[in-house]
Amino acid sequence: MSLKVGRIPYMICEPFYFDTERRGMQLVDTMPNRAVEDIEQGLIDAALVPVVDTYGKEDLLQPVGGFCIASTDRAGSVFLYSKVPAEELGGARVGLIDDSKTSVKLLQVLLTQKYQVEPAEYVGLRDEHDAFMVMGDRGLRQRRGARGFSHRYDLGEEWFQWTRLPFVYARWMARQGIDTQQLAVLEDTLYVGLEDGVDNLYHIAEPRENLLMLPRDVVEYVQGIRFYLGMTEQKSMRIFQEYVEQLNP
Repeated sequence: MSLKVGRIPYMICEPFYFDTERRGMQLVDTMPNRAVEDIEQGLIDAALVPVVDTYGKEDLLQPVGGFCIASTDRAGSVFLYSKVPAEELGGARVGLIDDSKTSVKLLQVLLTQKYQVEPAEYVGLRDEHDAFMVMGDRGLRQRRGARGFSHRYDLGEEWFQWTRLPFVYARWMARQGIDTQQLAVLEDTLYVGLEDGVDNLYHIAEPRENLLMLPRDVVEYVQGIRFYLGMTEQKSMRIFQEYVEQLNP
């Protein structure tokens, strides 16, 4: 039976799928906020999973090497837009996009721990709000700003300035009990993606009109991303988990 690999429809995830179908794997569309549930239900065998969704899931999930999505000193696609400075958001209504719990928790950690403010309520983007967060491809499309929201914060940059560490948003996880040979093939396939798939993004010939990006914009964005965990990324994940555990339920 072929391995079922979850495909996240974000541009930055594309390199990982560069060689999957040639290797006989089946790509199944999912979203970051559904990936763990899809693994639990047997719909997929492996996927990029938001880091916070891996907490307490050791019986279900195992890492696939050190493959991840992390930002170095800026995210480039995860933003908070606000009508007032972040330090004035105490008692405010903050709109959230719930595609990835990691980005949501990062925002909450930054507001409560770095800026020492507690919003009155987190709401959906369709509700009235004083500030809002976007991420993923939507964040790329809206990277230049938002009318009526004069303050713009790149959350990856905010984390780096605060901790001097990169930030890890998601990492590749597979279900426990997966065939070891299939897991080895997946790891090798992801390595190919890091080499040829990322290179393909660097040498893209056409604009990404759906993202309002020219080829040079794509290159600039990808240069700020890391796809494999190093020691600093691992340290960052440990510190971030400690901050998340300090958040109010």
